[in-house]
Amino acid sequence: MAEITAINKYLCPACGAQAVWTPAKKALVCPYCSTVSPAELQGDGSLVGEGDLAATLRALPDDQRGWAAERKTVKCQSCQAISVFDEKRVAQACDFCGSPALISVDDLHSPIRPGSQLPFQISETQVRESIRQWYGSHFWARNDVGDKALTDTLHGLYLPYWTFDAHADCPWEAEAGYHYYTTDSQGRRQQHTRWEYASGQISRFFDDLLVPASKGVHAALLDQIEPFPTTSALLPYDPGYLTGWVVEQYQIDLIQAAQDSRDRMTNLLRDECSREVPGDTQRNLRISPTFSAQTFKHTLLPVWLLTYTYGSKNYQVTVNGATGKIAGEYPLSWVKIAIAILIGLIVLAIILRYSE
Repeated sequence: MAEITAINKYLCPACGAQAVWTPAKKALVCPYCSTVSPAELQGDGSLVGEGDLAATLRALPDDQRGWAAERKTVKCQSCQAISVFDEKRVAQACDFCGSPALISVDDLHSPIRPGSQLPFQISETQVRESIRQWYGSHFWARNDVGDKALTDTLHGLYLPYWTFDAHADCPWEAEAGYHYYTTDSQGRRQQHTRWEYASGQISRFFDDLLVPASKGVHAALLDQIEPFPTTSALLPYDPGYLTGWVVEQYQIDLIQAAQDSRDRMTNLLRDECSREVPGDTQRNLRISPTFSAQTFKHTLLPVWLLTYTYGSKNYQVTVNGATGKIAGEYPLSWVKIAIAILIGLIVLAIILRYSE
């Protein structure tokens, strides 16, 4: 990477001094307290910055809101997704559920503008073929699901995400159980547990913990197509990247997303602390995490979405627009399941008969 001689000033989140680009660490580092600053340098020398969480929750200036371009906003009365697209486009059906029940929305308070986006890397042709192969690989799906789930309903969407960074220090206490064995008067081996107090502390840095802010795509499917390369491939926000694409406006705001991220971090810390407890078993695990250097990004990530209706139920298939990872839902073939159960019962009856 060419030497960078002039960049915007970025202050250390710990002590307030000016952070300095350090090639050895490929990061902005404070020369006084050695804290790594929450901003990422891109290949063209630009910076994708992360906002201080506490400061942003207190106030955000108006010039950091909106889309920096003329966009039209509609809300689906069926799935409640809020779609944002080019002003001249006429929306006839919801891109998330296919419902025609769309109403225009005038933002009473403009949303926080994304600071970055991840462009699509997987083409529509690749996605269509991947979905056909995905359907064919699921034996328990109904045979006609491929005909019902027409890939003509495939849409490329930019979905809203919040990402959170934080340093966590987490002391823990627990009772560690150690098994030991005795033999009773009848020669039977019995297990007992000796309980001992145990404690410790772990430290962990959470980097770009993702919190999806979408209401149009099923959350479980978004979890399954992670990760996105947010630590290496994000570009500074430019409305030009969104031309011709539908964008979903976030409906999980920063405050709720921050709480969700804190809950997820706490659960991950609890699991990690649990693995630190010695012995054969444990009980009464207590953790006391503290978080510092908390920052966030609002970013748009690419997802291909296929929505179809089978019977009276809506199903979705999602594809990571950067990696091609796929996850989806499909109706089960109860005929196949019934035949499998019947074959299993026949086999079990034969085994029991010959074992007599």
